Amino acid sequence: MTEIKWNDRFNIGVSSIDKAHQRLFSIVRKMVDLNDDEKDRQWICTEGIKYFKSYALKHFADEEAYMKSIHYEGYEAHKHIHDDLRDKTLPALEQDMVESGYSPESVKHFLGICIGWLTGHIMLEDHAITGRVANKWIHEPTEETSVLEEMIVKVMNEVFGLKLQVVSEHYAGEDFGKKICYRMTYRDKENKRIQVFFVLEERLVLHTVGQLLNVQFKKMDKVVADAAKLIAEQYMKRIAMYYKSTGMYTLEKTNMLTEEQMVQDFRIEYPKYGLLFNTGKGYMAVCIKNS
Repeated sequence: MTEIKWNDRFNIGVSSIDKAHQRLFSIVRKMVDLNDDEKDRQWICTEGIKYFKSYALKHFADEEAYMKSIHYEGYEAHKHIHDDLRDKTLPALEQDMVESGYSPESVKHFLGICIGWLTGHIMLEDHAITGRVANKWIHEPTEETSVLEEMIVKVMNEVFGLKLQVVSEHYAGEDFGKKICYRMTYRDKENKRIQVFFVLEERLVLHTVGQLLNVQFKKMDKVVADAAKLIAEQYMKRIAMYYKSTGMYTLEKTNMLTEEQMVQDFRIEYPKYGLLFNTGKGYMAVCIKNS
């Protein structure tokens, strides 16, 4: 996050769009630089997110007008990604900061997710406009996405008493702080495979494992990690009780991934479903890939 800066390889070759991207990077960079100022953090974040939102929404409108003018085939999918950031992600991140009194964790959520979103979106979806690369979000959110969201929220409330807020329907590995990731591989009777990525912020892991074992954990260790693995597997079993698409599969193996391994996996192929949530005790993501 401290290395966020503009690079000429981000240019897509459309002057107005490239200038807007540079400006967005500049805004986030200033927020990163000034975030260490604890005294003025709230003012910096309040003004920063206000300016970031205003400029981003103007840029989205201009970029969408350009895509229409060239009859870009991926317009609808691209616009949906913009809408997701505008209607879900930015309001949720802002609410997180306000309700936490602009805690360091909530500010890291905002900066990490926005930086990751900007970088990934520019390098992939925006470059796809000019035909340099293929767009990666080939799966549009559908009614099935909404059903899956509802089931994840329902089970998390049943098991841990947590009320989840959807932060994004296009999560692709963006940084939201210290986290652990479990990749669960399932197969059906025809040997078709799906992979479920269960990504948990460490403080959420400490809370949930501690709640179940009635022990207060202050740091991650093997006991906590092993317990979290079992929780993830049991959680998906509960999801399968409600969500038929996962109920047809049998768990084959579970691997714990480093953040770099997870990001590398997502670089190869984006998930069909990439859902990011705020649980009130930390962030979590559930991603599903049909591969």
